[in-house]
Amino acid sequence: MSVDKSLLSSFQWPWQYAFPPFFTLQRNVDTRAKQLDAWCDLVLDYHRHNKTYTMDVQEAQTTPLFYNSKINRRLSIETINVILDKLIQKGNVEWQDSSKTRCLVMWRSPQEWGKLILQWASEQGLGSSVCTLYEIHSGEYATETEFYNMEPWMVKKAILALAREGKAEYIPGISPDDSDAGVKFFT
Repeated sequence: MSVDKSLLSSFQWPWQYAFPPFFTLQRNVDTRAKQLDAWCDLVLDYHRHNKTYTMDVQEAQTTPLFYNSKINRRLSIETINVILDKLIQKGNVEWQDSSKTRCLVMWRSPQEWGKLILQWASEQGLGSSVCTLYEIHSGEYATETEFYNMEPWMVKKAILALAREGKAEYIPGISPDDSDAGVKFFT
């Protein structure tokens, strides 16, 4: 999870981040629920701000997200996993491996991204035409969009969400990484 240092300086940390008990999983059920909700919001906000979509759990423990050097507090791997389990329940995280060391972080749901992409396609006059997923996440007409430089797997999930709603057709590519996959929008 490589993060641009200049982006970190503009990130607005929540008040809890400077509060040492925030970094220790609380025993009281109600307090723990609020704490986990705050951590879930922080994880998603942090990834949104930095436009990152993947996380290595071991590496993340040393990043500012889970380590506040000003108060010398760090979340344990176990607590990070509790937070990630909560985000999995909410549909914002998926494990990339069975050993649960790397995960995909979706700070917007595939359905939300799909709506934004469909709106862009409509504005670009792409109704009933085919474009590649590459054009969506890296094309010259997408440079001013929120999904510009989005990781291809997230674009694919968004397009598949649109396809389930009957608003697009996903066209698989022939390359193993699906880099030449396409989409036909129904706008």
